Amino acid sequence: MKHTEIVHALAKEASLHEITIKGWVRSFRSNRFIAVNDGSTIKNLQCVVDFENFDEETLKKVTTGAAIEVTGTLVESQGQGQSVEVQTSKITILGEADPEEVKLTILSPKRHSLEKLREQAHLRVRTNTFGAVMRMRSKLSFAVHKYFQENGFYYMHTPIITGSDAEGAGEMFKVSALDPKNPPLDDDGNVNYKEDFFAKETNLTVSGQLEAETYAMGLGKVYTFGPTFRAENSNTSRHLAEFWMIEPEVAFNDLNDNMDLAEDFIKYVLKYVLDNCQDDLEFLENRVLQEDKAKPQAERQEMTLRDKLSFVVDNNFKRVSYTEAIDILKNSKPNKKKKFKYIIEEWGADLQSEHERFLVEKHFKCPVILFDYPATIKAFYMRLNEDEKTVRAMDVLFPGIGEIVGGSQREERYDVLKQKMQAMDISEEELSWYLDLRKFGTCTHSGFGLGFERLVLFATGMGNIRDVIPYPRTPGNAEF
Repeated sequence: MKHTEIVHALAKEASLHEITIKGWVRSFRSNRFIAVNDGSTIKNLQCVVDFENFDEETLKKVTTGAAIEVTGTLVESQGQGQSVEVQTSKITILGEADPEEVKLTILSPKRHSLEKLREQAHLRVRTNTFGAVMRMRSKLSFAVHKYFQENGFYYMHTPIITGSDAEGAGEMFKVSALDPKNPPLDDDGNVNYKEDFFAKETNLTVSGQLEAETYAMGLGKVYTFGPTFRAENSNTSRHLAEFWMIEPEVAFNDLNDNMDLAEDFIKYVLKYVLDNCQDDLEFLENRVLQEDKAKPQAERQEMTLRDKLSFVVDNNFKRVSYTEAIDILKNSKPNKKKKFKYIIEEWGADLQSEHERFLVEKHFKCPVILFDYPATIKAFYMRLNEDEKTVRAMDVLFPGIGEIVGGSQREERYDVLKQKMQAMDISEEELSWYLDLRKFGTCTHSGFGLGFERLVLFATGMGNIRDVIPYPRTPGNAEF
């Protein structure tokens, strides 16, 4: 008999019809009430057992973590917490779970720290918190594609292995098939990559942007959504070595169009989860509220999770130039009283997370888009302004996170781009194809990158980016 997912069973009216459900035991109380969850919803389905009618050996195997099949009648619940329950007529044990071994894992009923859950990442999706987070991650992924597909964008797959460094930062993982203990050497004693698999030095991609630009020049509007890699030794709650990036590129869009697109896109995907993840959002919101009770009043969230998401969806983002932001920061109390870790002293400073969060959380109290940054702190491909000091860059800043989106109008002028590449010591030979775009029908074009995990972090209210990706890759950690 085909089984019914629990999310659908809970939505049904009580009836005399027989249903079958399959899932994992969350608890078995008083030899009578089995709480079963199958991952389709955060809610469990209560299955009521008349133990006198069941084989004792079968009931002994109904333990926390065991996989079972339950057949019975869906009836109106006599207890609190659910509208319907299953009056059980048959139980089949699909997979046993030894209670003594379960006690040693995060499947045991007691509360565990997020650090402990990371150590057992292969089991943590069975907990309420991670079930909710990963269902929301899935819904957000779908919303990303839905938005772009509904707005005439074409989805493209950019290469994972590349010979270029899109950001010019050099923090890349090298890809090589050479013997690390005995690599071939050239006449100068350096590793001879001409004998490697790709006959040149290659890396895991840090961004699909440059390749996406080439496709925007033929298809008009494209986006990538795929894994990217940074060999940056940052052991923080906001950094991962492997993460997913959303990168749209649009021909004929200038910086203002780009800011409009970023704001519209973010509002769309957050509204989608507000409309489609109500049970999980309610659970995660209550989780944050419980955590806040243990914190001093000053460190508690000013808004509930759903209010925070609604606030972003319902309000215009504040657009502020970098120059104006620097003035605000220089004259701010934390800066004057030297409370910032990085003191803002002059124009040209590279803003840190503490500065971005001050602007969003304390000064403007809404999401902020900063634009027109100093050319010296931004990538080579960003369009130089007429002042020749700033570039047409923009960052979207969010409460609790800081930068969530980074983008720009791209430099479409061949001579200017060539000069910038020379000044930043970026190989023209390696990126000759990128320069070519400026020779064959160049035009104004723009795009941005959004780290997907930072979006999930904001939408779920979690505090650490390692808890919004199934298997986090960080310095010193590549488990599972």
